[in-house]
Amino acid sequence: MAAGAEGVAGAEDGVGAEGFARAGVVEVRADGPWGRGADAEVRAYAADVRAAVRHPLAFLGSARPWRCLLFVLAGLPLGLTVLAALAAVLEVALVLTPTGVGLFLPLGCLLLGLPTARIEVRRLRLLGVRQGLPRRRLPLRPGLRGWSRARLGEPATWWQCGYALVLGTLYAGAGALLLALLAFAGVLVVTPLVVWALAPETVMIVPGRPVPGAWAGLWYTGAGLLLVAVLAWPTLLLAAAEARLARAMLAPRAGDRVIELTRSRVRLADAFEAERRRIERDLHDGAQQQLVALTMTLGLARMELGGEEAPGAALVERARGEARRALEQLRELVRGIHPQVLTDHGLRAAVEEVARRGPLPVRVDIALPHRLPARVESTAYFTITEALTNAVRHSGGTEAVVSARLRGGRLVLRVRDDGLGGADPAAGSGLLGLAERLAVLDGRLEVSSPKGGPTEVRAEVPCEE
Repeated sequence: MAAGAEGVAGAEDGVGAEGFARAGVVEVRADGPWGRGADAEVRAYAADVRAAVRHPLAFLGSARPWRCLLFVLAGLPLGLTVLAALAAVLEVALVLTPTGVGLFLPLGCLLLGLPTARIEVRRLRLLGVRQGLPRRRLPLRPGLRGWSRARLGEPATWWQCGYALVLGTLYAGAGALLLALLAFAGVLVVTPLVVWALAPETVMIVPGRPVPGAWAGLWYTGAGLLLVAVLAWPTLLLAAAEARLARAMLAPRAGDRVIELTRSRVRLADAFEAERRRIERDLHDGAQQQLVALTMTLGLARMELGGEEAPGAALVERARGEARRALEQLRELVRGIHPQVLTDHGLRAAVEEVARRGPLPVRVDIALPHRLPARVESTAYFTITEALTNAVRHSGGTEAVVSARLRGGRLVLRVRDDGLGGADPAAGSGLLGLAERLAVLDGRLEVSSPKGGPTEVRAEVPCEE
């Protein structure tokens, strides 16, 4: 993903906004939801600390400390809930271990990590961080068992469980300590009011040393306010560290993105081929059959009219010829969309039919152990036909050879002719279109065409289901 970050902060936030944006306490739009490398994370963390230290008044006068405090305090009940749930899961697993049901632990961790991740993504919005979660694979089987197996097989599930564990232990403990210090600071701030309400010499902040009066308690108020201000920096560090950890452990990985893109391309190719087959079937069963019926009807009409001298006989014969030509053109169109022989008999039969109809002698050497997925067969067929069309139009050769083998889960195609060579993909020969068609299925195309020939087009297509 392209690097680059944009921090979104108001002008009232003062100096150092870029540092806070890079640290993750304001909205970060860097690399989408994918995060950055470790070096960039360290630099962003250091930049945030420097911005807060160099410009303390701007930092304390902004909304950031309060947003960070709200973020940390909102995570405290979540962390404690996760900790209690984790303890319950461990206890249940230990109790059920002698009965052989101790494998309940992974399922319990699964049920713990998934909702925690969803809540955490929403809690990150308190800092202005917009983050997504990895997309879930659809279960192969219905029911709880299929769903659990699909979730337990995903790395993202275990990352989320790990994050829930860290949140329920380290961050919950740090948040509780911060809350205790803030509560103590609050007690110091309200000390004069308490002394005034309860009378002097009855309130002790330090054991054995009662506060002599309300005015003397103002020292404690100042100390409490100072403690609140000082705690703004640990709050910032804790919020930034937690936000960074959440982005590192919960955000989708680049590898997951590549896998999802590959799957979406395959789904798109399958949908495209299904639509081609539907159009071919509609034309074959609809318009083509109607043209056949029209040709037969015109033939019967011609027979009823008698000899060529009969009135209208020439027009009927002419209409019959036009209907035949339209039928042939429609059949060619259907073959170009998706030949029926490819669907019924496979790649070898479809290529042999093309070889019989073409003007160039073609030797077909296709040996496949079984039928391939429909999208692979269709892509291979159109790759071969386009290469043969180029050979007929541009090579000037006398023979072509088509071969296909299945090697290591990939279909390897070769189309070779003995023509003059010099094929240029940029000259509109259709080779660029072939390469793009193959790329949809993560395939590749290689062309060898030196001056004087021969020309060989080699294509590889993954064909795992």
